[in-house]
Amino acid sequence: MSGRRLNNGRYELEKLPLARGGMGEVWLGRDTKLDREVAVKFIRFPDGARDDEHIRRFVRESRITARLEHPGVPAVYDVGVGADGRPFLVMQRVHGISVADLVAEQGPLPIGWAAAIAAQVCAVLAAAHRASLVHRDLKPSNLMLEPDGRVKVLDFGLAVAPTLADFSKITHTGQPLGTPAYMAPEQVEANLSSPATDLYALGCTLHEMLSGEHLFSGSTSYSVMSKQVKEQPPRLRSLRADAPPALERLLLDLLKKEPQSRPASAEVVFDRLLPFATDLGPLPGVLDPPATTSSARMYAAVLSRVFAQVKSAAPANVPVPRQRVQPVAVEPALHRSDLERVRSEAHQLIAQSRYSQAADVLAEAAGPAGRSFGPTDRDVVDLRFELANVLFEGGDYRRAAPAYHDLGKDLAVDDSRIDLLLRCRLQEATCHALTGQSSHALSQLQDVLRAYRQAYGDGDPRTLELRRQIGLLELGTGQRQAAEQTLSALLADLKRAHNPANPSTTEVADLLASLRRSRLGEKR
Repeated sequence: MSGRRLNNGRYELEKLPLARGGMGEVWLGRDTKLDREVAVKFIRFPDGARDDEHIRRFVRESRITARLEHPGVPAVYDVGVGADGRPFLVMQRVHGISVADLVAEQGPLPIGWAAAIAAQVCAVLAAAHRASLVHRDLKPSNLMLEPDGRVKVLDFGLAVAPTLADFSKITHTGQPLGTPAYMAPEQVEANLSSPATDLYALGCTLHEMLSGEHLFSGSTSYSVMSKQVKEQPPRLRSLRADAPPALERLLLDLLKKEPQSRPASAEVVFDRLLPFATDLGPLPGVLDPPATTSSARMYAAVLSRVFAQVKSAAPANVPVPRQRVQPVAVEPALHRSDLERVRSEAHQLIAQSRYSQAADVLAEAAGPAGRSFGPTDRDVVDLRFELANVLFEGGDYRRAAPAYHDLGKDLAVDDSRIDLLLRCRLQEATCHALTGQSSHALSQLQDVLRAYRQAYGDGDPRTLELRRQIGLLELGTGQRQAAEQTLSALLADLKRAHNPANPSTTEVADLLASLRRSRLGEKR
């Protein structure tokens, strides 16, 4: 018998939730309109009371996550708000066993299966990272092994990107996102997440699958997070003698403390894992019997042959096809009223969190507008800046970065809009930081800081905030000495500019104290 109903009775939920956690709860149920099983996730409000901004953000993040179409990610079917005011997400129901339960029941997994599961996760991460999505909480309980051997990665809908309100900040303050046993050092110290952060979590997960143990354990979350930052991981072969040396090397590379020292991408990790994904025999009580036909494996078997025997160069006798000359299209002239109409249409889409469509509307007009009125025309600049912001707000940092860069390049010849130029440069650097290009981002931010000091002065709140961001990014990339120097100088200036009890001053002071305690602990 069903429990409660949602969305005018469309979704029937079971009487009790499947799971509860700090971020909300998951219920199993059925979509009565389409007669299919679903999983419904309710998101908990941070303070317990309804928060319209939290709902708006949740809807936005759900739309971003829904863009990720991959067989290793449960499909997103719907999003809404329940009668109690809590937002919910309706997803494809996944049948199988979590990797956490698999390891708890069977202990260390066969090397082939551990590598195969991790390689499938890499395939999902490769697609996600190309779409500027970072999981931020990858762990065994978020991986489901289905009866035919497929792996599904769950919980991609949690805090995938900053909001436009705080889009100039590289990190969020407050409660760190993630689970201590799988958090990378940069998550612990600076609340900074990038593709390399997911790879570290994958390393923690792979270690657990191979050893049956957490990488680091402790009596409190704080002690576990402290070990993630300070302690070196044990060598796999000391825990499992049959582990190949190359697999141990990969695991140690994934668990490097500095993000830039980890493998360059999920694709690289996939290629290094694949040779170990062999001897994938039965897992008793977990997989369907070998005689059971799997349509998914049939499909994948054909795909694996695509381009499998392609030569590195085409045969010399293959004729080069002649290029057809396309007629040149005549571009209609734009009027100022057209720009107003385009921006109005985009604003309506943004209000509905339809960022991809809003970006398409603005992008379609940006080129013709620049050719009609000039790239630095005030209306054209405003439209281009809005396009870059919408791309950022929609989590598409890889397209937002060049949009900010090109606009900033054009604005550099016009001293009248220095504020906007500096915002573009800051946003471009932020995009690079959020896509894992931390060294490039730091270099850009140092350039922006010099310009801020010249334009606004050392004591301006914008300059002080940028210095904090630089310190956090240095900390998040493992440059702890540089971070300590940056934050120490900042703290001295904050004390002069503010009351010592000011939240900004207190936050930087606490961060510095933690850094110094950590440094003293390492010397002992």
